Amino acid sequence: MSTSPYIFEATMENFQEQVMTASETTPVLVDVWAEWCAPCKQLTPVLEKLADAYKGGFLLAKVNADEQQQLTASLGVRSLPTVILVKNGQAVDGFNGALPEGEVRKVLDKHIEIPEEVEDPYEKAHSLWEAGDLEGALAIFTELNQDNPEDIKVLIDVAQLKAELGDLDTAEQVLESLPPEEKLQHKAKQLAARIKFLRQSGDLTPEAELAQTLAQNPKDSEALHQLALHRVLQENNAEAMELLIQLMQSDAGYKDGIAKTTLVELFEKLGNGNPDVRTYRRKLYTLMH
Repeated sequence: MSTSPYIFEATMENFQEQVMTASETTPVLVDVWAEWCAPCKQLTPVLEKLADAYKGGFLLAKVNADEQQQLTASLGVRSLPTVILVKNGQAVDGFNGALPEGEVRKVLDKHIEIPEEVEDPYEKAHSLWEAGDLEGALAIFTELNQDNPEDIKVLIDVAQLKAELGDLDTAEQVLESLPPEEKLQHKAKQLAARIKFLRQSGDLTPEAELAQTLAQNPKDSEALHQLALHRVLQENNAEAMELLIQLMQSDAGYKDGIAKTTLVELFEKLGNGNPDVRTYRRKLYTLMH
């Protein structure tokens, strides 16, 4: 039986109160079914899904025809499944057989006021994030984390927002708190690389100065590396990788091979599915062999 607050078992004993009387304030969809009935098994998940989707717009009363034979007979049921919509104490609509979801919705929508969609807090937080309201998004994620501290997805979002807001220490602490297997997941590894790039960014020379340096000497190793980091932070990853390849071509040993190290970290940050990663992995392989 579903644990949804909108679904319950109807019996001869509770039918008057929980269906007939309750329908005066909230419509009740009565589903008469049986375990042996194949069409019932097709219809049940559809009705249960809609009960949750309508968020209390109607209640779903489940009547087991084998266990509630007297109630089934009193409802005049002659075939299964039989679905009856009760509103204001009266049967106002219904159908027999397993209808597809769209057809069931048509029956419901004739009699039920569809509630406004309640925005999922996780999605709302991401919407705020995309709109640039990092503090607002963090407030929602923090509340979600308090409600469910084991939700890894929310924890990583908290860490990422902390990093974007400049609190790199807290971001790293959150990442370190993850179970070992979760630290190996792509999103966590990606964030760890992002934090490393953000830490390096504090010491970067302004882009204008780097451009001037490279205009005078296109192979200036420090300028190439720093400009690549600028591009990473701007999410201009392809250009960053190109600059790192240039640095490897001109000075592969610079700072103990930091160009290759940074390139590999960038590959890890973006993931193997990224087309730029595939392109520059090939370039790196060609360069090294």
